[in-house]
Order: sequence, then C-alpha cells, then structure tokens
Amino acid sequence: MTPNEANRADLGKDPARVSGMFDQVAAGYDRTNTAMTFGNDILWRAATTRAVAPKPGERILDLGAGTASSSASLARSGADVVAADFSPGMLAEGQRRHGAMRNLSFVQADATALPFADAEFDAVTMSYALRNVNDPKKALQELYRVTKPGGRLVINEFSTPPGKLFRGAYRLYNDQVLPRVARVAGTNGDAYDYLNESIREWPDQKKLSAWIREAGWTDVAYRNLTFGIVALHRARKPE
Repeated sequence: MTPNEANRADLGKDPARVSGMFDQVAAGYDRTNTAMTFGNDILWRAATTRAVAPKPGERILDLGAGTASSSASLARSGADVVAADFSPGMLAEGQRRHGAMRNLSFVQADATALPFADAEFDAVTMSYALRNVNDPKKALQELYRVTKPGGRLVINEFSTPPGKLFRGAYRLYNDQVLPRVARVAGTNGDAYDYLNESIREWPDQKKLSAWIREAGWTDVAYRNLTFGIVALHRARKPE
C-alpha cells in the first residue's frame, strides 16, 4: 500500500490495518465526527466526562483516546490522565492539540496487552474504540487488571437504538449518508464504510453489559444517549 492510498480496515480488525486507517484520518477526525453526528459528539463527550467523574489527584486511563479530545476534557478536572491509543497518527494529532496540558500524557498501547501495572488507575474509560479491538473481551479484562479495587469503568460506544422506526432510519443514514459526509469533509470515506460496518455488527447494550460482567466488573449499568445511537456503560471493580 502506498502512503497516499486509502487504507480500509475490515471486520477482521487486523490491528495494523485499523491503526493505519486511523493514522490516515487523524487530522480531520474530530471535524468529521462533529459533522456526521450533528454536534452530538460534543454532548456525548460531556456525558462521558460526567460519568467518569474525575477528581483532582486521581489517575485515569483514557484508552482508544484518538486525538485526546476526551482525555483533555477529563484532564481539566485536575486528574492525571493518560491518553492511550494504538494509532501513532492519532496520538501525534492529540499531542499537537493538547500536549501543553501538564497533567495529560500520551502512550501508544495495545488494548489487549496494556503496558501498565496492575491496579494503577482510579478510573478507566473508552469512547467509540472498544468495537475496533480484535478481542474486545480481552480488552475489558486488561482494563479490569489495571484498575484499582473500587475503581470505575466507563465505556461509551455506538449501540442499537431500541425503537424500530428510529433504528431503521439510523441504519439508512449510516449506509447511505455517513460515508458521503466523510468524503465531503475531506476524510477517507472508505474508513467510514468500515466504521459503519463495525457499528452494524457490534453487540447491543445487553450483550456488551454481559461481556463487562464476564470480565469481573460489578454494578454494571448503561443508559442510552440520543435514542440509543450510543450507550454509556458504567461498572466498578470490586473492593
């Protein structure tokens, strides 16, 4: 593949191809997301930050941080935040935008083999990244491992709208409109074809909740945002 050739991942989720795809869309990623979600991504980020409830002095892992918009939101609380991602292009864009924040650091990391010690973080979170991991159950186990007893998990992920009519309209938008919006915004439209496929094949809210429990988390709950386009899952590691 040449440097200028559009990189398209598939549902096999080969880490090198997924990482390469995100490298290529990094510069325009946030702009495209805001266009595609009609600004709802900003509201979803705020809801995620409130769910994590970061406090000064806490150590928080934002895994799959991308351009670190979510990490910066968490770091404004005064918590020590680690923005981790397996895409060096995304991390570079995040550092360019938010690198001046003293309590925000950047680490390239594989979600299935995190380079952190056991019980290192007070809270761990992922936004729209778990479904891009080739072994999401292993990622949930790794997040459990690096969280302190009593620590918090927050997963914000695209999900399944429960209403049949809205779900149909949402699928139509994803299939027909979303890749076109990405291309108009100057982003790799093929990448958003993949992202649409990954959303369509992703488990619904109840199944993801079951996966979280299987990894050892307790007090598992979720709430739908924007009619269930995304779902905010929360849990806690037992004391």
